[in-house]
Amino acid sequence: MGFQQGLSGLNASAKNLDVIGNNVANANTVGFKLSQAQFADVYASSMGGAAGSSAGIGTKLATVAQQFSQGNISASNNPLDTAINGQGFFQLGNKISTAPQYYTRNGQFQMDNQGFIVTSEGMRLFGVNKEGVPGALQIPTTQIQARATGSSEHPNVMVGLNVDARGPITAKPADKGPDATVPPGTAGSFRFNPTEPGTYNNSTSTTIYDSLGNPHIATLYFQKAPPSVTTNPWNVYLTIDNQLQPPQATPTVPESAVPMGAGLPFDTTGKVPPGTMLTMMAAYTPPLSPPPGGGIAAAANPMTLKFDFSESTQYGSPFGVNTLIQDGYTTGMPSGFNISPDGTVLGRYTNGQSQKLGQVTLANFANPQGLQPLGNNRWAPTSAAGTPLAGEPGSASLGVLQSGAVEDANVDLTGELVNMIVAQRVYQANAQTIKTQDAVLQTITNLR
Repeated sequence: MGFQQGLSGLNASAKNLDVIGNNVANANTVGFKLSQAQFADVYASSMGGAAGSSAGIGTKLATVAQQFSQGNISASNNPLDTAINGQGFFQLGNKISTAPQYYTRNGQFQMDNQGFIVTSEGMRLFGVNKEGVPGALQIPTTQIQARATGSSEHPNVMVGLNVDARGPITAKPADKGPDATVPPGTAGSFRFNPTEPGTYNNSTSTTIYDSLGNPHIATLYFQKAPPSVTTNPWNVYLTIDNQLQPPQATPTVPESAVPMGAGLPFDTTGKVPPGTMLTMMAAYTPPLSPPPGGGIAAAANPMTLKFDFSESTQYGSPFGVNTLIQDGYTTGMPSGFNISPDGTVLGRYTNGQSQKLGQVTLANFANPQGLQPLGNNRWAPTSAAGTPLAGEPGSASLGVLQSGAVEDANVDLTGELVNMIVAQRVYQANAQTIKTQDAVLQTITNLR
């Protein structure tokens, strides 16, 4: 036995204590992955080339291997904090990079003054924008453009309601009214006046929006007509900002009005006849001057409203509205956003709308232990790690994301403290071998 073995053991034990101490020091570092000191024995080759015929000359540190096991996930108060549950790394780059340069498990993010999602060191988070183009994720801070009701080709005002089958018949021809001053109505016209409840049974209103985001009040009036043998028809009238649509001549009250579309022909079961699509259309151009009764005057694009009544019914129960949805909205400012498990960044706006702003993507490696640690919770790719395999969270071998949370260090503090005690004893044991060798040499030198 020589001093070489003991000296190598002391050096190896010191390195092991360094690694354990680093693990303990980073027990509260978000996204930290513990390291493990791995050792190898050392043999000197004999002159004959048979290493096994000689005693070993000690040990050496083979590598410091990081362990990429999953850490616990803890909730945080920052909505931008994001944890990875599973495999994969966040992709980072500096302000001038067009592709990811670094990788991390630390999901503590914030927003800079340009709207980019960044780390505390200013490294930008990479993903794809809402058009699917890869790059640094930037959250727009401007208000979203208004969308006019009727922008889609499909029915854009969905009306689901029940009209009371027990209600009185209020549809009366305009030329047979009790008022002698009422002029004869046009073909298909009825007496209707939105200010006289006796000329209709029920009404309901919703807000629609023009191309400038200005709100307009659209009110639907339902007028029960005499039933036939197989149908129970109802007339429907539309006013926008208290103006009958389409605009009609203003006769002596009560007015002579033509219902919108072909009405609501409910069958004897109170439902829409099979194969019938109850879609009514109405064109509306916001006026340049305030309409009668008040409203908004602005130059906006004409709107084509398509009302879908296919979910409406006529039962012997009180009038009630179940669904009244339109596809327009006014402008809105950002009010917040969140990141979904698949990485989608969903923005919320003050007008109640939400929009996809981009998507966080992850990358994985065939050999994560081959990554080069750089500090600041970052790793750099190497040939030993393999080519980064990027994709959306939840696909292939990639984990999913959890917004408003962080991944704790995967350090078992109790286990590391036990390892520290063992490493200390090993250090003491190696020191004892040096002491023993010194005693042997002293014995030899004391021979006379």
